Amino acid sequence: MKKKFFAMVLTLAMVLSLAACGGNDTASDDTASTDSATEEDAGSASGAAFKIGTIGPLTGDTAIYGTAVANGAKIAVDEINAAGGDIQFEIKSEDDVADGETSVNAYNTLMDWGMQLLVGPTTTGAAVAVSSVVNSDRTFMLTPSASSTDVIDGKDNVFQVCFTDPHQGTGAADYIAENMPDAKVYVLYQNDSAYSQGIRDTFVAEAEVKGVNVVDEGTFTKDTATDFSVQLTAAQTAGADTLFLPFYYQEASVVLNQASQMGYAPTFFGVDGMDGILTLENFDTSLAEGVMLLTPFSADADDERTQTFVKTYQEQFGETPNQFAADAYDAVYILKAALEAAGCTPDMSAADICEALIPVMPTLSVDGLTGAGMTWDASGAVSKAPMAVVIENGAYVLP
Repeated sequence: MKKKFFAMVLTLAMVLSLAACGGNDTASDDTASTDSATEEDAGSASGAAFKIGTIGPLTGDTAIYGTAVANGAKIAVDEINAAGGDIQFEIKSEDDVADGETSVNAYNTLMDWGMQLLVGPTTTGAAVAVSSVVNSDRTFMLTPSASSTDVIDGKDNVFQVCFTDPHQGTGAADYIAENMPDAKVYVLYQNDSAYSQGIRDTFVAEAEVKGVNVVDEGTFTKDTATDFSVQLTAAQTAGADTLFLPFYYQEASVVLNQASQMGYAPTFFGVDGMDGILTLENFDTSLAEGVMLLTPFSADADDERTQTFVKTYQEQFGETPNQFAADAYDAVYILKAALEAAGCTPDMSAADICEALIPVMPTLSVDGLTGAGMTWDASGAVSKAPMAVVIENGAYVLP
């Protein structure tokens, strides 16, 4: 299996110039007050630092995503400020409970604060809503984790740190075709989620081209994500030995639990939205044993920069960082590189900074926690290779 995973890395590096990442993109019925915002002082005099804002769910069902983004960005800001130099930052984070309307309100609050650069929003649906506003306002936006192409399409000032959805579906199908040629695959996806639907569509299309045997499909919605017995029974009846799950860890945890109760033990093949399942409260991590997933980041990687980040994160926040934290950390360093290349100064307006950074982004190559030599095209999409991991003994194991 580990040899196959090594082959996966090589395969994905060739077939993907882009891949995908994501966040919960369905609207929440909750509301969040901007009074819940968190703010970190950069330690610089007012006007001597660039003002960065982050937006994401700091409360609610998907708080693990937004909190990780806020924390990862803070660590990067602290490092950059401590190192000195011409680029210094102030950072402020706003809660949007993964809701589009709330996210726009959070953006407006940050603009009232004086934000010049946006790291966010965290989740796809919220990012789609805010991206239209920043495009009109001419504020530069770099989302660490929103992966739908709808976030960047037609918006020259919006860029992504994470992979786009379609290429993750293609890469997953290519991997199964090459390394699991006899697999009988059941595709289970959330049809009211742009993230899940987008990955499903490209997976199924590529599976047909590559001869992957998709025996059946099942769907669910946000409102029906508590009972998967019908879909699991259908998969078992169809003889599926592999379940492709292009959605998030909360729903995936229910699938894994109910499959175990049925005595059904196929291979579960997840995507980057699966990241976080090992830290889900009250989840029996033994149920995730052997789960496969794609991710741009592993806290178990043995390179010095990753281990320094993981140690700092654990010391400050008491837990192991996930890919969302790493993406946000990288986002701050990407902004630093872009500001330096464009010759921007903190006294510039948000609009002037935006126009200066747009032509610079496609010229950058940035080494980060989530990819070496990350580059961007004019569309705002990032190019980098993903990693493959398998869950063993409650941890991500590299091939």
